Amino acid sequence: MATFQVTAALLHSAVRKSSLVEQANMKIELLPALSDNYMYLLIDTDTREAAIVDPVEPIKVVEAVRKHGVKLTTVLTTHHHWDHAGGNEKMVKLMPNLKVYGADDRVDAITKKIPDSHSFKIGSLHIKCFHTPCHTTGHVCYYVTKENSTEPPAVFTGDTLFVAGCGKFFEGTAEQMYRALIEILGSLPPETRVYCGHEYTVSNLKFARHVEPDNEVIRKKLAWAKEKCDNGEPTIPSTLADELTFNPFMRVKEKSVQDHVKQTSPVETMRSLRKEKDSFRVPKE
Repeated sequence: MATFQVTAALLHSAVRKSSLVEQANMKIELLPALSDNYMYLLIDTDTREAAIVDPVEPIKVVEAVRKHGVKLTTVLTTHHHWDHAGGNEKMVKLMPNLKVYGADDRVDAITKKIPDSHSFKIGSLHIKCFHTPCHTTGHVCYYVTKENSTEPPAVFTGDTLFVAGCGKFFEGTAEQMYRALIEILGSLPPETRVYCGHEYTVSNLKFARHVEPDNEVIRKKLAWAKEKCDNGEPTIPSTLADELTFNPFMRVKEKSVQDHVKQTSPVETMRSLRKEKDSFRVPKE
């Protein structure tokens, strides 16, 4: 299972801490927000240009931008829900001339509605947008690479893919989530680092353990995640390779997962898993 060099200059908030993932090609600061959200400051190390993903607490974003001494040019909105897009209006008032990207007219302060597979640059970083409708009809994931870099790519998945879980199907179907997780995100390089919208890892892994009680990878990951959360530290990023070993929603082709829900079709397995997860009572331990 992959491990990451995460700067231990963990900045204390009330309970949860932010952290900085440093690569030669980019830096990503994880900024905790609300009770369990994450905002992400994406920095191009070559040009010092930056983007912010889902800035629901704009004051924290401005502080991080000033601390790093970067030029914030872009807001990347994954979907319109208030806990992701609700800070956009204030963000553009605090820092005028920001471009606000999204794939849904319901995104606050949107300046550019991006089509599927649309690409653009943040400094020297290449951003590709993948439409992943299901949680909302206008959900988008942002995939970040750099030309000629040997460093892992990053993908900001909002409420489509979580560590060990996926978002609720508020405006979509099992077929759509299957396409999003298996056909779109699942086709990206396995080393791609996953930056999701919420800190749901412990509860997600408890459900994963319920689905696959004999999966030792899940048990080890859960113990690790509990320790991280007890220390106020993030369990993000994950990798796509790791998700394939413990995330039941990315393991819908596995017999052990299909047997749990008594299905043989991956899509029907996805549907049954989500229905069960929606009413799953997380055990207290």
